[in-house]
Amino acid sequence: MKAIIIGSTKHLAFALFYSLIGTSIALIAMAVWFLNARPDLSIWHTSDLTAEYQATSELNSFDEYLKLEDKLFAELDNKVYQKLLEPESFDILNRYVKGSYSDPAHWQQDWNRSFEWPKADADFGVLLLHGMSDSPYAMSHFAQHFKGQAHVLALRLPGHGTIPSALTGVHWQDMAAAVSLATKDLQQKLGDKPLYVVGYSTGAALALNHELERLVDNKKAAYSAMVLLSPAIGLTPVAAGAKWQAMLGHALGLDKLSWNSIQSEYDPFKYGSFAVNAGDVVYQLSLHNLGLIKRLGKQELAGLAPILTFQSLTDDTVDTAAVIKELYLKLPAADHELVLFDINRTKVNMSLILNDPLAPYLGLMDQGEFDFTFTLVENMADDSREVQARTLNNNQQQPLNLRWPKQVYSLSHVALPFPKSDPLYGPIGDKTKPHIQIGIGASKGERGVITVPASEMMRQKWNPFYPYMLDKMDAIVTPQ
Repeated sequence: MKAIIIGSTKHLAFALFYSLIGTSIALIAMAVWFLNARPDLSIWHTSDLTAEYQATSELNSFDEYLKLEDKLFAELDNKVYQKLLEPESFDILNRYVKGSYSDPAHWQQDWNRSFEWPKADADFGVLLLHGMSDSPYAMSHFAQHFKGQAHVLALRLPGHGTIPSALTGVHWQDMAAAVSLATKDLQQKLGDKPLYVVGYSTGAALALNHELERLVDNKKAAYSAMVLLSPAIGLTPVAAGAKWQAMLGHALGLDKLSWNSIQSEYDPFKYGSFAVNAGDVVYQLSLHNLGLIKRLGKQELAGLAPILTFQSLTDDTVDTAAVIKELYLKLPAADHELVLFDINRTKVNMSLILNDPLAPYLGLMDQGEFDFTFTLVENMADDSREVQARTLNNNQQQPLNLRWPKQVYSLSHVALPFPKSDPLYGPIGDKTKPHIQIGIGASKGERGVITVPASEMMRQKWNPFYPYMLDKMDAIVTPQ
């Protein structure tokens, strides 16, 4: 009887094992079918640009970087723009079609490219670093703010400003090497004058990486202060498995599996389609930075210059908790500050929110003792859209004379660098403009009809608290 039970148990275990394998194979097959059923890839997904900068490129100056960039954009024009000149190729909302509403040429400056605004007698310099899939346009308002005050350099990170396929083979080390090149160039031009960095998302992670690497090598910090917006300190666990999707697609000869999303390229300065590799690049960079922070410890992290960070409580791209727990709680006491933008807590909004995103942090915030200045931008009252900045260290409250716009319940990852006046993402339309104005788009109809997801169209794209952010930045980015 015992032998019969043991035998039956073994048969059941084998049956469950093979059933699990079969189910897994079926699920993978369904996932592959679903991913491969997406829209066909276009020329901007499949073209290969060979003149892109890499960490192994033997360049000695930023001028050489710009010359290589000239070759890159000439290659882009030859391989993509010139291929779409035929009448049948015309698409009124395609950035790669000359003369379309999304053509970057409509703008006085091509914000897809690196730019430098020197000032001979500048008292300080500012390096601007954009985010993943973005372009220097994301930093254009900060550049304009500091123009005339400082020597300004906005770097186009490798893989950006051209075509989405450029992100299928880039490595974070390529971007880090470009940041080092630009930093060294500015240091040489400024001499002993202070250099500041403003980084957004991946650009923020690269700025932090530059300084962490210097600390590991027992070198002095290069930046007098760092301003980080929506920094990619930590990502969701899903990002960890992203590369396996691309590897499976390569093994099966299915190029579409190299893409997390395949969308219309209607934004002149940001990719709509997102390569799997791009997500993995940010994930690997964030892991590397977290390893450096752990390796250095609080004592050696004292070598970092002051860090001012702006982070939305709700952020679907980076992990807000990681910014607090994996960066700020690891820093020694210094002049660091974290500004956290809360959601719009009107009674109507709160009645529609299932889980309060602030709830996981209330215990931490209530302690009121931090080695950094912890500021929360919040509603002044639950019946008011007016906001205040409350310093959690001492509960000091500062009215900002700013308010949440109507029908906006939170900021987003992409909103922070752009003021209301932004001509691309802002809400104010101008019929005299020949270019697309994404911020005023409000198309309505049945779901699943147009290529741009409704969630993307409804995402908040500008920052109503941008003036406050500039005031905070001006207090730290100054001549010494």
